[in-house]
Amino acid sequence: MSEHLSSKPKAFHIGDVLSAYSGFLVSPRHMAGVYDTLNYLTGDNLYTHQLGRAMEECHGWLERLHPVLKEIDCSGLNPETLPAWLAGVVIKYGETLELRPLPPDGHEFREPREELESMVGKDRVIAVKLPRQAK
Repeated sequence: MSEHLSSKPKAFHIGDVLSAYSGFLVSPRHMAGVYDTLNYLTGDNLYTHQLGRAMEECHGWLERLHPVLKEIDCSGLNPETLPAWLAGVVIKYGETLELRPLPPDGHEFREPREELESMVGKDRVIAVKLPRQAK
């Protein structure tokens, strides 16, 4: 069995997983849930502009781990309907889902600035060099 399947799974709130899977923000921890889930799955420390690519990389893996995700429709929610909807999802499917990281070839690590430059053009990215902090 490969290492990613034999490693101990980690539990994530179903709203965090659904957000990373569907692209709809239904995590009770908002974007922190998305970052934590995708960073765990990819083994990366993703920047905002990398989330869409990471979601695409993780989509099939999440379906493989939890086929039930295909049943859950996150569309059409708003801030007023989300809490009751999520409470219903938790009752029906459980509060957490156990995840394992993507297989080693499941995520392409990219240097964040270079990836952003490839997305918007080098002339539109301003790199700021911060002074080193004394320890």
